[in-house]
Amino acid sequence: MRSTVPLAALAASAMVFILTGCGGASSDDKLSYEDSPLSQYLSAAWGGDLSQEEQQKKMEKEQAQVEELVAQCMADEGFEYTPNASNGTVISDGSEWEPEKREWVEKYGYGYVNSPFAEQVEENPSEQENSDPNADYVSSLSESEQTAFYETLYGPSPAEDEMAEDGSYEYRWEDAGCQGWAQHEVQGDDITQSEEFSALRTKMEELTTASQESPELADLNAEWASCMADKGEPGFTKQAEAAESIMEEQNKIYETAYGDGSEPVDTESADFEDPSKSPEMKALGERELKLALIDLDCREKTSFATKSLEIQFALEEKFIAENKTELEAFKAAAEQSK
Repeated sequence: MRSTVPLAALAASAMVFILTGCGGASSDDKLSYEDSPLSQYLSAAWGGDLSQEEQQKKMEKEQAQVEELVAQCMADEGFEYTPNASNGTVISDGSEWEPEKREWVEKYGYGYVNSPFAEQVEENPSEQENSDPNADYVSSLSESEQTAFYETLYGPSPAEDEMAEDGSYEYRWEDAGCQGWAQHEVQGDDITQSEEFSALRTKMEELTTASQESPELADLNAEWASCMADKGEPGFTKQAEAAESIMEEQNKIYETAYGDGSEPVDTESADFEDPSKSPEMKALGERELKLALIDLDCREKTSFATKSLEIQFALEEKFIAENKTELEAFKAAAEQSK
């Protein structure tokens, strides 16, 4: 069974698909993602019932335990491994991502070329330095030993016949090396990937598709597209396409510089130009700001954020009514697994 997307992630995608590339509802709107009817059932799986501080503490504690077990596992396999205290995730409150606010859009556009996260790196370079305590040890190994080290740590790369066309593959902790084993020891089985809820996962995927193809959303997108055309930006049929157009152009610039990854690129060569600082990227950044502001004008004119959430939440209410027993069982199982 291929199950690469957790149930909770499917719920999240069902909620955010409408505003891909442009974020959540404005603080001035009546609705926000926190109002999602489905969240009361699925938040237990992603820690939504915990505060940001509580989530961060829980994650840091679990990660410390995982790293200690990884060190034990690697030692059993004949490798040195120092637990990496910085090998974790920082929970964000989302304050750096406000694409429904005009001041933010004027500065970042969609946040692709002009990214607030890149700005944070520039402001705090010391926090971004490589602090991997195993770097020196790994560099002392031969090429074949390095390969064995990483395969022991993370498991072997999936074979080509194990990959789906979109590059996804079925994750199994048993195949994920010492990291997979250690995470399973600390966190247990992932309830969102349980066979018990495979039918619910399928229904969630269908909910996402139904949301994207709903007639109500099609009408809203048509109203938005008409506004865009009136403002000199014809050709878009869905709101998400505006941001996607910038991402696609950005990817082309990077592909021109780095290729498709099949051959190494000498970034130290005098002939190599950093694509992020190229004239083409600068021009795309200017295009991004212009397009994102027009997009924001049309979202505001059509009340796109609020209306799209109304459409989504109505579908969620119907979904809950039809699948309440399964959702209650999932919620109970998620809470029990903590």
